[in-house]
Amino acid sequence: MDKTKLKKRLKWIILLIVIIAAGTFGYNYYQQKQQIANTPIIESVPAKYISMKSVVSATGTIKPLESVEVSSKITARVKQVLVKENDHVTAGQTVALLDGKDYETQKEQAEFTLNNAKIKYDRTSYLYNIGAKSKEELDDAQYNYDTAESKLAEAESNLAETVITSPMDGVVIGEPVTDGTMAVQGNSNPTVIMRIADLSQKQITAKVDETDIGNVKVGQKATFTVDAYSGKTFTATVSKISQTDLDNSWNTSSSSSSSSSAAVIYYSVTLDVDDPEGLLMPSMTARVEIETANKDNALAVPLSALKTDSNGSYVVIVKKDGTTENRYVETGIYSDDNVEIISGLSEGEAVSVAMAKKTTKSNNNQRNSGPPPRF
Repeated sequence: MDKTKLKKRLKWIILLIVIIAAGTFGYNYYQQKQQIANTPIIESVPAKYISMKSVVSATGTIKPLESVEVSSKITARVKQVLVKENDHVTAGQTVALLDGKDYETQKEQAEFTLNNAKIKYDRTSYLYNIGAKSKEELDDAQYNYDTAESKLAEAESNLAETVITSPMDGVVIGEPVTDGTMAVQGNSNPTVIMRIADLSQKQITAKVDETDIGNVKVGQKATFTVDAYSGKTFTATVSKISQTDLDNSWNTSSSSSSSSSAAVIYYSVTLDVDDPEGLLMPSMTARVEIETANKDNALAVPLSALKTDSNGSYVVIVKKDGTTENRYVETGIYSDDNVEIISGLSEGEAVSVAMAKKTTKSNNNQRNSGPPPRF
């Protein structure tokens, strides 16, 4: 073989070796980049003692502690309303008058009937005593007299009901009815002449989710805000927890219960309000935070560090050499951002709070090669 052919063959061999070496280097470099890209970044924070407060959030409506709807026990036209909205009234104060002409007439008729029945009874009683009337006739006269007496008492009571008085000390809430309105009696839908409330004491009726109601107890303190006073915080105390949900779903049929099983269940919680300045008004919406637990010195980690499986709650301990260990823990109170660790963890131990992958720049084709990941 001549030297020219040998040199050409040698060049091709060297070129092939260079290509193979470059390919091997490129492949190994790509593998290393992929390995780095897929290597998790472990972010960790130390467990530390902090002050913690656990709260239950709810929304409610402000209402007076005591309020009444003043209506009439008789049907009559309103002759005169003697108070107006925001007037202070006292128990027993006359607040309205009804037209009592018909009831005055009924009283006069009842008085006449009673007098007549009394005369007949006295005469029958005299005749019975001398043997001129039977016992049955005396009993009938007695019955008529007693009936007339009852009718007069009823007529007097109806006439007295034309004077409407306040049943309590308080403030007139809203506009009363106008003069001339027909006040209709009734048990189901009587005419409300006016509303009176004691605004010195107020309450909040709040809706609490069933997942939180177990943490709420009578006597717990709460804070709340209203839209009318931006930036101002009011205080309240839990005074009552309803034993039935707001929809009374436990008392519905099985078919209704099954159809609404996915609905959120709420319970009514009543809170006594502190309002010494008298700023709050009935029907205002209150955004309430009930303090269910409070610790000044709790060993805590971020909520994002806590994980759960079939064996319970655990955290991922990050050791100084970078290795990790799953450690089961007992938890205490929860706040919006942290959870108390009662046992299983010591102060200063680092726990993983996030696991993320390193990202590298990619070309447009790589970015558009598929749909975004689902979490």
